[in-house]
Amino acid sequence: MIWAWIGAAAVGLSLGLLGSGGAILTVPILVYVVGHDKKSAIAESLAIVGAIACLGAIRAARAHAVDVRSALLLALPGIIGTAAGTRVSMGISGALQLALLALLMCVAAVLMFRGGAAPTQQASDDGATVGRGIGSAWIVLLQGLALGFITGLVGIGGGFLIVPMLVLVRRLPMHRAVGTSLAVITINSISGFLQITAMSSAGADAASTRPIAAGTVVEAITLDWHTIGVFSVIGCIASIAGNAIGGRIPAVALRRVFAACLLLMAAFILLRSTLW
Repeated sequence: MIWAWIGAAAVGLSLGLLGSGGAILTVPILVYVVGHDKKSAIAESLAIVGAIACLGAIRAARAHAVDVRSALLLALPGIIGTAAGTRVSMGISGALQLALLALLMCVAAVLMFRGGAAPTQQASDDGATVGRGIGSAWIVLLQGLALGFITGLVGIGGGFLIVPMLVLVRRLPMHRAVGTSLAVITINSISGFLQITAMSSAGADAASTRPIAAGTVVEAITLDWHTIGVFSVIGCIASIAGNAIGGRIPAVALRRVFAACLLLMAAFILLRSTLW
């Protein structure tokens, strides 16, 4: 169980340092270390990451490090996207969801490798108002819809896409991008968790009263609230620690190390899915 606790700490550190990466780490840890069912792990991941991100978002809001307009532009359409992604996820297998997650890990790693130092150095408080026109707002709305869909489909908050977008499109300084990302992840994760559990319950009730159609994917979702609680507490503590030490670690080096870890984990998931 010690490895699971270490994994929970890594999730919290990731969210505290980068404002992203929480669910991308949580789902594989719950599946391969704790041994939970794939679909259950996805639902539990949303609860865990939502709790950790909520604490971080509250701390960021108290420090005036949340851009409310950007958060709303992403989160409100994200709720709609999450509903659509959740509905699609009910019709595909957990194995396919993990494969899609592995591909998203590769995308996240590429974004982190290419991000470099330029965005964080160029974005400043004076430049935070650049790129906030109508065109920029529509781009953010559409991205919020897409991020919500990804959240519902594979159970991740999408912070690895939110932070670069806030820096490059909304021109937010890095500390405000991280705080805003945590606020969006909180809303997306909670929305996804509620919708997945509600749809799972409704599907189970329907399955008990009528025959299952051919080709329909039915995988029960059983939540382990003890694991959710332990992971959330450890993750929250680690998130506070990560936020405290974040300024002492070079951002570029941190992002590239994390990107390398994502690539290794994605390769493990794909190999495990095809060979075992």
